[in-house]
Amino acid sequence: MTDATDRLVVDLNQEGVRSLAVPESVTVDRSFTIELRNHGGATHVHLHLDDALSTAARLSNANVHVPGESRRRVQVHVFDPEDDGAYEAIQGQLKVAIGYGQETRFVDLTVDRSSHEPVTVDPELAEPGEAGGGGPTAGGTAAPGPAALSPDQSRVRRWLPAGALGIVAVVLAAAALLSAGAPDLLLGGLAVVAGALAAGYLVLS
Repeated sequence: MTDATDRLVVDLNQEGVRSLAVPESVTVDRSFTIELRNHGGATHVHLHLDDALSTAARLSNANVHVPGESRRRVQVHVFDPEDDGAYEAIQGQLKVAIGYGQETRFVDLTVDRSSHEPVTVDPELAEPGEAGGGGPTAGGTAAPGPAALSPDQSRVRRWLPAGALGIVAVVLAAAALLSAGAPDLLLGGLAVVAGALAAGYLVLS
């Protein structure tokens, strides 16, 4: 059997009057052409697809007059498999007769449209997989980043340093009141500085 082709050649009168030569077998996967090559006198050619092939293909002309030393072409339309949903190979015979049946030959013809069958993807394989480690998922979607802080949490973080400085100022001031002598002035001064820093931070923030 030959590989898939788009042309089937028939030789008429090549070996003598009413001689007929056809390929033994041909495989096609789409519409193709039957080329009638006449090497002698004018000849009448009859073409016929059997019942099996008729479900997958149609001849443009079944009866052809081929003048001497000339060529004629007959189109064979292979049906689109999407129209009938049949993608499996169909085997049958093409009948070629000349001289009103005086010489007849048969070509084993296979119409194989399996290469046109669409590929079915498993829905489970088509779904994006889950990715670990916080990186992008298989579907290309980035994993969520750290959650944003709420307004209350933001205020707490902003006021926390100021609160710490204020506590230090209160502690130093209390220590100054409870103590006596020169160190009182030092502690009081530190309390004033801490309070000023806390106030400045609050103003700037």
